[in-house]
Amino acid sequence: MANVYNKGDAVRLSATFTVGGAATDPTTVTLKVRDPSGNVATYTYALAEITKDATGQYHKDVSIDETGRWEYRWVGTGAVATAQEAHLLAQASPLG
Repeated sequence: MANVYNKGDAVRLSATFTVGGAATDPTTVTLKVRDPSGNVATYTYALAEITKDATGQYHKDVSIDETGRWEYRWVGTGAVATAQEAHLLAQASPLG
């Protein structure tokens, strides 16, 4: 099943920003991640908390330390004003 991980996994969250089909860097890039308990962590490219892979392509590795539904939202502003949302599910390993 896609987007299902085990508690303890490191998950790479990625985003691609485009304008007219061409990869383009936003002026600012922000990622918000909400864990199953409702805690929200905010990461920015400006503070070097997000990695730029190529023009318009970014990622953040997140440690999944809790079971349940994790939600995340990428936001680009300025040159590329857009938002992308997704979620993943974390399950307990049957082996502990």
